Amino acid sequence: MFKKLYLLVILSLLTTAAAFAQDSLDVHFNALGWLDNREYKAFTPRSRTYSGTRTEFDLGLHVDSSNAFIVGTNAIHEFGAQPYFLNAVPVAYYHYQSSKWLFNAGEFPREGLIDDYPIAMLNDTLMYYRPNVEGLLAQYRTEHFWQNGWIDWVSRQTDTQREEFLFGSEGKFTPGDNGLFYIRDYFLEEHDAGAAILLPNDHIFDNAALEVRLGLNFSGKTFLDSLSFEAGNLSSALRERGVDGWQPRNGVVFSAYASYHRFAVFEQFYKGQGSIIYYGDSYYEKPTYNRIDLSWTPFLSGHVKGQFIASFHFSPGQFNDNQEVFRVTYDLGRKTIARFKDGN
Repeated sequence: MFKKLYLLVILSLLTTAAAFAQDSLDVHFNALGWLDNREYKAFTPRSRTYSGTRTEFDLGLHVDSSNAFIVGTNAIHEFGAQPYFLNAVPVAYYHYQSSKWLFNAGEFPREGLIDDYPIAMLNDTLMYYRPNVEGLLAQYRTEHFWQNGWIDWVSRQTDTQREEFLFGSEGKFTPGDNGLFYIRDYFLEEHDAGAAILLPNDHIFDNAALEVRLGLNFSGKTFLDSLSFEAGNLSSALRERGVDGWQPRNGVVFSAYASYHRFAVFEQFYKGQGSIIYYGDSYYEKPTYNRIDLSWTPFLSGHVKGQFIASFHFSPGQFNDNQEVFRVTYDLGRKTIARFKDGN
């Protein structure tokens, strides 16, 4: 059902947009370089160094002020790897944007759209190794409220390969004009079905997570550049169809963020039943977890940002897990290179 609806929407949009006159052609380029060293005794398989670069380049054909077709590539190289590109995935999507609505259909970068989920739900290596969403995203925005919904195909079913997709939603509501109090919500579900040739005792798995947070934003109200606090509940559940029902887990989350000039500290705390979220950070499988990030941003300009982050992870029995990260990002923005009027 999801596949048929997805294809129908894309075909309808392509047919409709083809009737518009061409308006402008633009180019976009952004890049990410990272060196991420992790010393984890709590999770030995993840105690390694991630390093590499990701470059995204695309061309956008704007048929009018709201509709565009964007085509390009998002390529990843790990330092020292052969062949050179670990993965080069296509960027190809229809984009609609108005004063309140945004809609993407196709293969499009997750950056700026669903890249701020809590790492308990979507881990922080996705920005390195799975930078694109393959599916649909719709977002509605007003002055005090925004909410999106999306679906992302992870694996297409073949005789040997499982069918897997993610769908979810996130949003924020800020009542009043002072911006002090706000509510954040995040939802995620993974559907993991078997291959076309079923294996004995193979079943469909569903994995869901919901996090709701209440926040206070004191930015601009103290000598600090930014100061905010959030607290809420993280729920997750897993079921194996035909074997058992939903197996729920719950816990409380708390975070605090403060920044002054180019320095920042970010504190995250979790307490409860260990969560069950396949794409989440493994530390949240623990009943107690505390993470402290100390960051320094020595390079900051209109297009370039370079940041050092030292992270300290505390979980039961492990008090010296640590992580050192350097990331540099470059974003050219969208630059118009040609305009077309009256078919010329």
